[in-house]
Amino acid sequence: MKNRLKVLRAERDWTQAQLAQALDVSRQTINAIETGKFDPSLPLAFKVARLFGLPIEAIFQDEPAQG
Repeated sequence: MKNRLKVLRAERDWTQAQLAQALDVSRQTINAIETGKFDPSLPLAFKVARLFGLPIEAIFQDEPAQG
């Protein structure tokens, strides 16, 4: 899943640690989401969307399956 988390975080001049604290997750979780190694749970995706004041689709985009 592609996402704009790193861009949105940078626009606000937040560190991964600051974003992690705001979302009550580890900095490693933020790093893994930003690098595409981990897809957030639906509740976490909603939390991210609320924090940035954006719809989930504006932050996370599904990637078509490679075939």
